[in-house]
Amino acid sequence: MLALSSQYPNKRAFITGAASGLGKAFCLHLAADGWTLGMSDNNVVALETAAAEIRAAGGKTILLPLDVSDKEQYQQVAGEFLQQAGGIDLLFNNAGVGDGSVLEDYSLENYEWMTGINQMGVLYGCYYFVPAMKQQRSGQIINTASAAAFSCAPTMAAYNMTKAAVLALSETLYGELMDHNIHVSCIMPTYFKTNVIQHARGGELVKKATEHFIKKSGLEAIDVAAEILERAGKKELYILLPSAARKMWWMKRFAPMRFRKMVKEQFMASMHKVRKYQSKN
Repeated sequence: MLALSSQYPNKRAFITGAASGLGKAFCLHLAADGWTLGMSDNNVVALETAAAEIRAAGGKTILLPLDVSDKEQYQQVAGEFLQQAGGIDLLFNNAGVGDGSVLEDYSLENYEWMTGINQMGVLYGCYYFVPAMKQQRSGQIINTASAAAFSCAPTMAAYNMTKAAVLALSETLYGELMDHNIHVSCIMPTYFKTNVIQHARGGELVKKATEHFIKKSGLEAIDVAAEILERAGKKELYILLPSAARKMWWMKRFAPMRFRKMVKEQFMASMHKVRKYQSKN
């Protein structure tokens, strides 16, 4: 049994981006312990398909189609979940999109699109569920950021700044909510196998490069989710994985300028490999 299941015996969780990838993986692990899962996603067909799999794994599902960037819709969905579940124990602000481009080549409309999903979507989740957690005097928020929140590689300004915002919000709420018996964890992984790039707007090279890094990682979402849930059960604020992400985290703190140079060099080397691979295929 997950430690989180014993800590929160009512077993009520709300997960955004639940139809695939990491969100679905969270649901599968929690389903094995019989959780009631508020599954939200903007892909209704995929959400229904995922929910059938979650129910087969032992979970109880409440399906709530949601565009996390729509604050009015999010408020309505949060209210519906709280009414049906009778409260909330775990909030997974997980929905997100990945993309990249040189600063001025990425339109302002694209910046606004990504900010709405990756940044404001996380804020809305916290804003609409924290009051219920305070009233209960219990709960845990698990925000999906990325190693990009602190590594900040070139050509990823939009993604980097939204994930840095998630980290800042998580750190803020960690101190703000601890006296209410509400815990906060911030997930900062490097690449793993997911479909985060499916809606990319930054061009084919960005998409191909990200797909290359994802495939090279060898990490499956179901395994990443298992480690995250274990560490969230230990009430860790910073959940960095795999070990390479933890090394990057510490290097930035102890040798920040050397770290910045390393990130730049690794980025250039990686892009050279991707371009070379594309030219052959």
